[in-house]
Amino acid sequence: MKPMHALTSAAALCAIILGTNAAAFAQPVLTIEPLASFDRPWAVATLPQGGFLVTEKPGRLVHVTRTGNKQPISGVPGVTASGQVGLHDIALAPDFESSGLIYLTWVDGSAGGALHLGRGRIDLARAELSDFGVLWQATPSGGNGHPGAMMTFSDDGQLFLTSGDRQLGDPAQDLTDSRGKILRLASDGQAAPGNPFAEAPEVWTLGHRNPYGIAFDGQGRLWSHEMGPRGGDELNLIEPGRNYGWPLVSEGRQYSGFAIPDHDTRPDLAAPVIKWSPVIAPAGMIYYDGAVFPEWQGSFLIGGLRSQALVRVELDGTSAREAERWDMGNRIRDVVADEQGEVYLLEDGDGGRLLRLVRQD
Repeated sequence: MKPMHALTSAAALCAIILGTNAAAFAQPVLTIEPLASFDRPWAVATLPQGGFLVTEKPGRLVHVTRTGNKQPISGVPGVTASGQVGLHDIALAPDFESSGLIYLTWVDGSAGGALHLGRGRIDLARAELSDFGVLWQATPSGGNGHPGAMMTFSDDGQLFLTSGDRQLGDPAQDLTDSRGKILRLASDGQAAPGNPFAEAPEVWTLGHRNPYGIAFDGQGRLWSHEMGPRGGDELNLIEPGRNYGWPLVSEGRQYSGFAIPDHDTRPDLAAPVIKWSPVIAPAGMIYYDGAVFPEWQGSFLIGGLRSQALVRVELDGTSAREAERWDMGNRIRDVVADEQGEVYLLEDGDGGRLLRLVRQD
């Protein structure tokens, strides 16, 4: 397939318009190469042998080859695909090459609209998922909004799972409620040992609205971003036992327009490292350390839904700043990189495409 239009970042445009030293913005010239299209895709994982696994919100899992050929996978759990919920994230087990195990998150209406985490063994040659079982389920269940549902593994094999507040607010501050939290689980879905709250053994942090991206940086620090209510999208450095404030504080406002106290009013609550107003509606996020784009090493790459952008965030220890933003012309649902450092984006919506970023310099 032929690459499409060239992409120019906002920082590069500023350099052209303002005459800024070009060396300060020595970013690659990019085009995009479409590989395949889907029915409301939600998340993508790269396979070590090449190719991809893509989830579709209505409840399908698709194997995609490097050349874009698609094969549906059988054995996926039934989901409720309505509004903001359905089949969500996919993650390969840390020992995937030997075990073939994958993890999925989804919402099942038969259980009151609860977020679920499950695991099964995939056989790509037979295009099937076997021995699939539920490992964890949100309690209590229910709510209206997106459930978070994003996963990442630490180097020691613990699974971090985001659980949204489902637009209910108060559960985020209730340690007896798994909504509005970031959870740390063992590989079998049980509470991991050493979590900070004795009364809530699964919980790592609380006070989250809709944590919708989660990743470790190169120094082993955990970061997550979440969507604000009306303004106030956040990038947070995640530290065990911290309370990130929702719904007590926010950098945004209620949808009704009423104010919410900002983080400065509650120094006891963790403030975001970056706040976005206007919002970018952040989606998938990866830490990039690949060879294809050496200029981006040590950065987060974040998909933007409302902003229809790819956003690059530079890290400096525990500080961060937005460094680049590329207008993609479509909502970007997820971002991944393969073992060679190639970067792929997943568009949102009916007909959303899997795209490869291609260097042109």
